[in-house]
Amino acid sequence: MRALVQRVTRASVAADGATVAAIGPGLLVLLGVGAQDRERDADWLADKVRALRVFADAEGKMNEPLGEREILCVSQFTLYGDARRGNRPSYVAAARPELAEPLYLRFCERAGAKRGVFGATMAVELVNDGPVTLLLESS
Repeated sequence: MRALVQRVTRASVAADGATVAAIGPGLLVLLGVGAQDRERDADWLADKVRALRVFADAEGKMNEPLGEREILCVSQFTLYGDARRGNRPSYVAAARPELAEPLYLRFCERAGAKRGVFGATMAVELVNDGPVTLLLESS
């Protein structure tokens, strides 16, 4: 699994012109599921995201975990796009929807994340705080 994690002051996701989820300060996670991923990957990555110490402590250092802040998770198979050959990315490393959706939902539940609509075309809005952006991958 791959997670592009962004610290945000706010974020929202809309599908079919309607907002389906929104958060205030917290983390926006764009989550890609790979063809080889399993439940242990979703669990490990959810725990890792919740434990990230990327928020400022009293001294202004990135030392605080998520705590009471929120997570918004949006499925994004394009994180597995491979454009090393040619200009049109290949997505063969991305999981098929029947594998990806249950793992996406498992990640969201374990992380306590609000979520977008799996498989839908969505509009994501965010205000990146910092900016702080990290790419995490399960083993």
